[in-house]
Amino acid sequence: MAHQSDPGDLLKMADLLTPAAIRAAATLRVADHLGAGTSDVAKLAELTGTRPDLLELLLRHLRTQGVLTCDDDGAYSVTELGERLREDHPESLRGHLAMDGLYGRANLALVNLLHTVRTGEPAHGTVFGRGYWETVNEDPAFIEALEQSDTGPQLGWDAELIFDSYDWSQVGRVVDVGGHSGANLMELLRRQPHLHGTLVDLKNVAEVAGRRFAAAGLADRAEAVIGSFFEPLPAGSDVYLLSAILADWPDERATAILRRCAEAAGPDGKVLLAEVNLRVPREVPESAALELWLRATMPAPVRSVEQLKALATAAGLRLTWEGPATPLRSILEFSPC
Repeated sequence: MAHQSDPGDLLKMADLLTPAAIRAAATLRVADHLGAGTSDVAKLAELTGTRPDLLELLLRHLRTQGVLTCDDDGAYSVTELGERLREDHPESLRGHLAMDGLYGRANLALVNLLHTVRTGEPAHGTVFGRGYWETVNEDPAFIEALEQSDTGPQLGWDAELIFDSYDWSQVGRVVDVGGHSGANLMELLRRQPHLHGTLVDLKNVAEVAGRRFAAAGLADRAEAVIGSFFEPLPAGSDVYLLSAILADWPDERATAILRRCAEAAGPDGKVLLAEVNLRVPREVPESAALELWLRATMPAPVRSVEQLKALATAAGLRLTWEGPATPLRSILEFSPC
């Protein structure tokens, strides 16, 4: 007779309560408060803005999962497993799991992975009513997470191509379109002391970027402007940089973004497309899980160089320079036709 697996195993694999409880604890900073000596449930509820009776249920469940422990007097403390929920832990996961964190919010949309599997569209809007970046950039709850993000999501993924492969010596001013909280632009200005830059993005990240520019001593060469890349961009700069932007948008919207850049660049400007290509090789361990996460998060994480060129052509741009391409990123320069 074929082995029948315990149906409880499948139920445990499909459990939503425990992941939600861990993420709630991360959001409420439960481990931080317990680590600071607050072991009384009533006081902990006051600090976290929760109901004492329901908070106790949360703590009891986390105890059964080995995240917390409780002594005979009912005082809770954090176990070795739960220590990584503390903000000050050297391998902290709090920011990654918190529901008001950049990654935590993205992961919550996976609850409607079914929508992505059926349609190929990201799941975030179906769960929260609007897209991920709209939420992060407009909801004040995410300002702290953006402030604490040291590099932002764009620095990485072979971003060195932007700094090392392109000739910036003849460029006076660059516009970082959708530049998030300024990591790329700050690095570029540090390496190119002659360069001036403007970052354009939605409210939260643009304001964070402006404060970062000032703190880094770059306020005289960098400015942050609140705006959308679906609306007219500041005109007349030498280069309009798009770094890791188009993967978040389907073809029609990606073409619209490129068209706005072309309009702002005018006949003498350039559009520099440094786009990511997040193809996951099948031989990578857990490749299916990673690719499902990508597809549930962004509509077009995988575009070839030729597909990017086609989008640019549709936006009224012509290729003027093709830089190196890595497995993660390509870099292409275009001029308006």
